[in-house]
Amino acid sequence: MKGAILVCGTQSNAGKSLVAAGLCRWLSQEGVRVAPFKAQNMALNSVVTSDGCEIGRSQAVQAAAARVEPEAAMNPILLKPSGPRHSQVIVMGHPYTDADARSYQRLKPQLQPVVARALEDLRRRYDVVVCEGAGSPAEINLRRHDLVNLGLARSAGLPVIVVADIDRGGVFASLFGTLALLDPADQAHISGFVINKFRGDPAILAPGLDRLRELTGRPVLGVLPFADGLELDAEDSLALDSAAPELAAGTDILDVAVLRLRWISNFPDVDALAAEPGVRVRFTRSAADLARADLVVVPGTKATVEDLDRLRADGLDRALAARARAGRPILGVCGGYQLLGQRIEDEVESRRGAVAGLGLLPVVTSFEPDKLLRRRRGWCDWLGTPVGGYEIRHGRPRAGGDPVFTADDGTAEGSRDGSVVGFSWHGALEHDEFRRALLGWVSPTFVPGEASFASVRESRLDALGNLVAAHLDTGRLTRLIEAGPPADLATISTEVRECCAS
Repeated sequence: MKGAILVCGTQSNAGKSLVAAGLCRWLSQEGVRVAPFKAQNMALNSVVTSDGCEIGRSQAVQAAAARVEPEAAMNPILLKPSGPRHSQVIVMGHPYTDADARSYQRLKPQLQPVVARALEDLRRRYDVVVCEGAGSPAEINLRRHDLVNLGLARSAGLPVIVVADIDRGGVFASLFGTLALLDPADQAHISGFVINKFRGDPAILAPGLDRLRELTGRPVLGVLPFADGLELDAEDSLALDSAAPELAAGTDILDVAVLRLRWISNFPDVDALAAEPGVRVRFTRSAADLARADLVVVPGTKATVEDLDRLRADGLDRALAARARAGRPILGVCGGYQLLGQRIEDEVESRRGAVAGLGLLPVVTSFEPDKLLRRRRGWCDWLGTPVGGYEIRHGRPRAGGDPVFTADDGTAEGSRDGSVVGFSWHGALEHDEFRRALLGWVSPTFVPGEASFASVRESRLDALGNLVAAHLDTGRLTRLIEAGPPADLATISTEVRECCAS
């Protein structure tokens, strides 16, 4: 098999990242050398590759699904919002510039060759490239310089499948409307539809599928059932609106409250906690939740000083201080670690200069223009376990108190003062021995699970690949990948709508 395909969605969080990951795992299971690709990703969740590049976390998960090492070419442009109107623009894994919505549109023509070269490079080295779109391909206000949806499909000759989440309602209108809003040349690439998260009797859905094909001339390539237990690293903070899973009656619950910061980043850091039996993880901004939880996690943020202001405005600084005085566990990771310190000196991100932190750890953080991007390994003397992770930060904490880790190069990392702990290493909680020792410190009654987090994630990816194999028309998908969009696709006319509008 040789070729490529683009997975788009009717909206954000429709399931395109999950479907792309499922396609990667299905193809890998079939012995195909496959790679993921997302030309432009807007996300605050990212990882560091082995060669020190930063890419979106969803592409790293898709690379794991494909059983290949993640690299910068898989996500050549990453936008990291750093305030209400600005984003840091990461190009081929490294900071390029800061931009607002208007200036970024002007920047796109410069970035188009970067996207084209990255995709061409992957297609040369892999049998199949599974591309993922962003938002919706029907965002017609952004179509002119589009890099990631139909602009990419037309420049690279890609077939496109469109995913819709039936859980949100209006699935047929969403699919038909997405197609109808596109101009004829763009419509010529839309080759089929996928319905995601269906619950119930497929026979009830069948008449709608038939009618959608009659109206559009395109098949529904499959209906993926709603499936519990497939939690993969979320890319969009919309995923945080989902309720925490209920634990079985009689379970001794260890309750983890994650502070839902406005500019929260790398929140999948806590996924490994939720994978432990008897551990419930909730995202919250409730002072009451912070008071009653067994562990409070202050996660990363891309707007450290602004999130600090919001914490104070909402009184959550007082809730954290009261918790620390009571000797109850608080964990800060990266930006959350910086928030817990005595002072933040920031002429880079917020440009606010010196700002008082929450004062719960003896740490002063200075922001530097150069972003630190590296993987790390070391040892946690405090808990007696190996540990590892990766760093993505402009902040350079200068820590007092007891260090949390000792890196392999001998440098100290993090700070611990009583019940308050902070460190800069994302991904540390994925290390089984460290995570379980930490939870044992939080609650002496904690009983760890037997499966490693790596094996849990691998089993989820296998289950996802199996869903694709069982519920999508893999024969049609194979033909699309190899041959591109069919030449006889119908065009949906908008003449009646235009007539009525006039």
